[in-house]
Amino acid sequence: MGHFKKELGESIEILQRSQQKGDGWYLGTANAVFQNIDIIRHELPKYVMILSGDHVYRMDYGPLLAEHVANGADMTVCCIEVPVAEAVGSFGVMTVDEDNRVCRFDEKPAVPSEVPGKPGMTLASMGNYIFNTEFLFEQLEKDAAQEASSGDFGNDIIPKIIESHRVFAYPFKDPDSSRQPYWRDVGTLDSFWEANMELVTPVPQLDMYDENWPIWTFQEQTAPAKFVFDQDNRRGIAIDSTVSGGVVVSGSTVKRSLLFSKVRINSYCDIDEAVILPSVVVNRNCKIKKAIIDRSCEIPEGMVIGYNHDDDRANGFRVTDKGVVLVTRSMIMAMDK
Repeated sequence: MGHFKKELGESIEILQRSQQKGDGWYLGTANAVFQNIDIIRHELPKYVMILSGDHVYRMDYGPLLAEHVANGADMTVCCIEVPVAEAVGSFGVMTVDEDNRVCRFDEKPAVPSEVPGKPGMTLASMGNYIFNTEFLFEQLEKDAAQEASSGDFGNDIIPKIIESHRVFAYPFKDPDSSRQPYWRDVGTLDSFWEANMELVTPVPQLDMYDENWPIWTFQEQTAPAKFVFDQDNRRGIAIDSTVSGGVVVSGSTVKRSLLFSKVRINSYCDIDEAVILPSVVVNRNCKIKKAIIDRSCEIPEGMVIGYNHDDDRANGFRVTDKGVVLVTRSMIMAMDK
């Protein structure tokens, strides 16, 4: 990661899943941190920030840390206001006092508590936390000693500490307007597809073109995207779509879709509301609608996906409750057997 400064102690290290504590794999979010506690301890941090890996948002963590320190908190939980109906069975829900100190925490409740003065809204945990380091270690070790624990921050640790320790909520708001910023949980196929579809709207809430807040990632240098053929029945076009480098759309129509790098769409295809991941090849005369095509798939000539879910299931594809079709390389390979 070239934009980090080693001389300032900045770095990113990706750790493989391990079994450093006991014989089991990660049980929950807290157990995942506990299994890497020795690595964290080696870094000698004063505070530890724990962030969810399946959320999309932009946030300056500096004010969060500053408020954690100012509150004299043992733990701070980032939170966001969401509709009650959206939170049912999905999010940890907090009840706070006038100082944003957490006085109750319910993990994925059937009846979430409402925000005072805002009927229909509830305060949901984003799954982002700041801990004082020694306090975190103490709680992780206590939790690991409980055989009945699921090893989860929301299920096990937070409910046990809110009465005896200083746990605060940090509402995630735009610092300039105090409005709700963009935030999406993309932990399911439906939410992943929906978040991608938001990006192809004319003015998406998440501005990927904001030069003041660039998205840092590794991106292979590829040839520019290319659209070829201009015949009445064979025209390479993409409408209300995002198209990455290395893509070739050859005599096909792409609408309201995202084509990741090095995707090849061959002639006479109709692609609509599709999220097509890198290095996918779609052969001729295919029709794809409301689908996620996993990386490195090769879609056979003439295949129809997303138009008849009974056929999709018969082909071994996964269809979500909201009608999004997932196609993976192993599913395609299984069709040939």
